[in-house]
Amino acid sequence: MNNNLFEAFNNGFLKLTNKTVEFADIPWSKHPVFEGVELKHIVTSKDTDGKFSYHLVRITPNKSIKNHTHETQLETHEIVAGFGVCINDGITIPYEVGTISIIPSGIPHEVTAGDDGLYLFAKFIPALC
Repeated sequence: MNNNLFEAFNNGFLKLTNKTVEFADIPWSKHPVFEGVELKHIVTSKDTDGKFSYHLVRITPNKSIKNHTHETQLETHEIVAGFGVCINDGITIPYEVGTISIIPSGIPHEVTAGDDGLYLFAKFIPALC
């Protein structure tokens, strides 16, 4: 697997009019529920008055973000590296680099990484955290 695009995000930055946030300065956090899933909280509720949040997500090989629902957030996924599948409202969507997936609020979904892991950029409207 070519991880260059993921590493570009992992070492990228957020450029705002009044500051620059280096992604390398943001620690990885273990997902509180799902084993093998880590998050880097790029933009959080406190940055946007709760309007949206952005998160870099890495899922280790063959691990899953198990079936769950966000009752109030629309969620998007942009696949940066790796392969996997998303089951979105009962429909299986192959996840490969360049895929963008939209999960409306209230829709059950899960994401499973393939043998090389899966790296995605997740956005939530309104903010998840």
